Amino acid sequence: MWLVTSRQLVDRFGRTATDLRLSVTDVCNLRCTYCLPATGVTWLPRATILSADELARVAHIGISQLGITKIRLTGGEPLTRPDLDQIIRAIAVAHPDVEIALTTNGIGLAERAKALASAGLHRVNVSLDTVHPETYAAMTRRDGLQRVLDGIRGAVEAGLNPVKINSVLLAGINDHELHDLLDFCLAEGSELRFIEQMPIGATRDWARENLISAADIRGIIEQRHRLRELPGRGPAPAQRWEVLSTEGATLGTVGIVASVTEPFCEACDRTRISADGQLRSCLFSQRETDLRTPLRAGASDEEIAQLWAEAMWAKPRAHGSDAGGFGLHFIQPERPMNAIGG
Repeated sequence: MWLVTSRQLVDRFGRTATDLRLSVTDVCNLRCTYCLPATGVTWLPRATILSADELARVAHIGISQLGITKIRLTGGEPLTRPDLDQIIRAIAVAHPDVEIALTTNGIGLAERAKALASAGLHRVNVSLDTVHPETYAAMTRRDGLQRVLDGIRGAVEAGLNPVKINSVLLAGINDHELHDLLDFCLAEGSELRFIEQMPIGATRDWARENLISAADIRGIIEQRHRLRELPGRGPAPAQRWEVLSTEGATLGTVGIVASVTEPFCEACDRTRISADGQLRSCLFSQRETDLRTPLRAGASDEEIAQLWAEAMWAKPRAHGSDAGGFGLHFIQPERPMNAIGG
């Protein structure tokens, strides 16, 4: 068992990163309208993508050298990697006390959930914006809703609980279906998490006036249910509420990630590494630190950790900038979300 040192990923504003978002691929098998264009998508060169062994080593350095306590594997779509089980197992065997989570669109999850759980995966978040086939096809430009629903149920059966559902609402597209999605999640025992659409997609067509805000979402939910805010959010991106019936019975919980209108940058505890080994201190950062080159050039774990720590010290205040206080100013990153990692 590897020993954990006292070094931490602290930045200039006193935040400590303990949550690693580790992307395993930029490839995705959907073309969600708010993320990717319908055609003409260019993937990163395959030779630049970190191997399973390299990803496991990066995770080990973060855990053993820098105090990482949670790893979320992202993409692109992680399930497009046939060696995903191998990556998870390598991390889990070496560091059984570290939580390993996965964010996926759910395509193929039903077939792989048990193997992923057996490899050491603890939890899964599934991206799902609607439970209506026509809307799903319009938003993802693909047919596959039933496979996603099967994947959610397969994850539950595999013990990857609680299964959380990530949803983005788009004005005039799926916002009127909010209650259908919420009812589905309450019935399935999954926790629905609405995420405000951020200015980060490859299509570059984000406009604040089209945003369905956290306040909007709460208002729509409260047309049918009561909400009771839950305490103890800490650095978690989602503020959570109990969903109550009109009689006061607890039906489940719902979360809202209000990155735009109610930012939580001041408590951010995340550090990110893209599938091609580029370290990002902030999702919206304009700067990346290359870890792939020193990894492949024979740098020691300590040398990689030092590069990592130095980059995190320079983390911007909020949304890629030091201007305007926490969360008041956006700088859109040059790379789209699939290349950065969720």
